[in-house]
Amino acid sequence: MTVDQNIKPRAVLWDVDGTLVDSLDYHWLSWRAALANEGYTLRREQFMATFGRRNDEILRTYFGPQIPPERIRRISLDKEEQYREMVRRHGIEPLPGVRRWLEQLKAAGWRQAVASSAPPLNLEVILAALEVNACFDAIVSAEEVERGKPDPQIFLTAAAKLQTPPARCIVVEDAPAGTEAARRAGMRAIGVLTTHAALEADLVVNTLDELDETAFAALLVAAR
Repeated sequence: MTVDQNIKPRAVLWDVDGTLVDSLDYHWLSWRAALANEGYTLRREQFMATFGRRNDEILRTYFGPQIPPERIRRISLDKEEQYREMVRRHGIEPLPGVRRWLEQLKAAGWRQAVASSAPPLNLEVILAALEVNACFDAIVSAEEVERGKPDPQIFLTAAAKLQTPPARCIVVEDAPAGTEAARRAGMRAIGVLTTHAALEADLVVNTLDELDETAFAALLVAAR
């Protein structure tokens, strides 16, 4: 790919968990351990039903809407520190096709942002482990928005940071809440079947390695 200097701004907004990396087991183990410390036994199906959402939303699902904010904070801190320690200790690898596409899109002049429901410290650990910080022009975490996916706020915030119209943005996601957020934001979406058996998106693949060289540009052309 080569950079076309006359092209209008265009951007790719990346989810992280299940999209850049397969971190499902780390999240499962850290959630299960943190909730066990609270005397709560987490079932795998509960975890899967809420994976990819903000911690406060997840915990209100488990404990009900009246859970005190301080308890949300305590459990979240415990869970996320355990998660980060797992990444530091055992490492993590990008999913197939991720590194190639990050580098090719950057070389072709696409603006790129992380738009994730994860806390900023988690994103720092993941991006450092992958050594891909240079590929991104902006990072938007859960702490920068009031509403989690499927609300489009996180993607609209990322698009604004990149100074790119929503119609010129493509979201890469692995979760139904994420692809729905992309739709509500007026963006195209590529769904990666890492954590779910099916997704509603403009293009759905098992891995990003399946995409041909024109896949991202073709989605924007189709959106016109």
